[in-house]
Amino acid sequence: MRSKISIPGLTVMLAMSTVIILLPATRASAQTEKVLFSFNVVDGWEPYAGLVFDSAGNLYGTTSQGGAFNYGNVFELKPTAGGGWEEYVIHTFNAAVNDGAEPLSNLIFDAKGNLYGTTGGGGEYVGGIAFELSPAADGSWRETVLHNFGTKHQKDGVGPSSNLIIDQVGNLYGTTATGGTGLCRDPSGITITGCGTVFELSPLAGGGWTEKVLYSFDAKQLGAGDLPSGLIFDAAGNLYSTTQFSRPGEGNVFEFSHMADGAWAGNILHTFFGLKYGFDPIAGLTIDAAGNLYGTTSAGGNPGCDEDCGAVFELMPSPGGGWLFKWLHGFANNGVDGYAPYSGLILDTAGNLYGTTTSGGTGCDGAGCGTVFELSPKADGSWSEKVLYSFNDIDGSDGEVPYGSLVLDDLGNLYGTTRYGGAYNAGAVFEITP
Repeated sequence: MRSKISIPGLTVMLAMSTVIILLPATRASAQTEKVLFSFNVVDGWEPYAGLVFDSAGNLYGTTSQGGAFNYGNVFELKPTAGGGWEEYVIHTFNAAVNDGAEPLSNLIFDAKGNLYGTTGGGGEYVGGIAFELSPAADGSWRETVLHNFGTKHQKDGVGPSSNLIIDQVGNLYGTTATGGTGLCRDPSGITITGCGTVFELSPLAGGGWTEKVLYSFDAKQLGAGDLPSGLIFDAAGNLYSTTQFSRPGEGNVFEFSHMADGAWAGNILHTFFGLKYGFDPIAGLTIDAAGNLYGTTSAGGNPGCDEDCGAVFELMPSPGGGWLFKWLHGFANNGVDGYAPYSGLILDTAGNLYGTTTSGGTGCDGAGCGTVFELSPKADGSWSEKVLYSFNDIDGSDGEVPYGSLVLDDLGNLYGTTRYGGAYNAGAVFEITP
């Protein structure tokens, strides 16, 4: 089954990128889960994205729906003196006034404490926006729309549903799900404009921002992909991403290199084929200090699996050039250890990987509401998987269906969101404590 996600007012292929967290590793034999907050529609619902911490330990995220105009919110969660958490809506989107709609991506901070993100829809041209939220002295936040996508016959990209990343001088980089200068075909075979783009947003000296398309995916090119995930940097400034589909194959891993003439060149590092090692990589990648790449596929991953299982993989740069692919884990066909991971991975300093699956696990009377898992490297080069938590939303007190990536604090606690579940079945924010 192709992982196509439809939500009111917007139909996109979810393209999540990964936030890299390198923090002290914590090993434990048992974990406890706690719901920190349950969304109730007014304060947002259906959070697809993960969370980000500020320097004071507050959490920030987005909901794809809900709020005063039902186009989604940006929220902050603050720990209280009594041990709980209090939620504040810091921005409500209103596409009726050319604001964004339905944010699906994580937020990021710059060094000054400003937040940046994207919405998959809304904006002046209904192609989504990139936005900045700046804190004011009175505690409020001011939104600035940095770019409206969908201009110039959609050649600047449409649907920026993946996370942004920021470089040392404040330029922002991201991808769009469709649009660009290439040609693409939708599942019905109709030719449409653009398989997606890689873009850069740069602040101007006099104020404002300018957008530049660095790369357009094109179905006419051999091996081309479409529906790109978010980006990550390596130490040399190269960019990496996945595409959910490819021609031929069923998804690619891409590298984008900055050339001497200022252009960017795309290079395919790996193409996924068939069930055995996984296919349809929806999420972005994580990189370790040695330059190895880690990611997930939403489907495949086991020889005896149907399409919905999924896998975890590693790509290692070869000393002689090229990249070596290594399959780390395939999720079981019975779903006990989870299946269909739509989020990327995070990495601790001991080299353990953490992620979520949208389905499977032992909860929900065996139906499977999703899991949080850990993968640990072994001395013989293999990896062992452990389910840290199975969501079990039978009584409405737990979360259900985690789509976004996780984040670690400095004590080894994991935080994330679920699309459904919680007290009002509108999604929840959870913490897993070892």
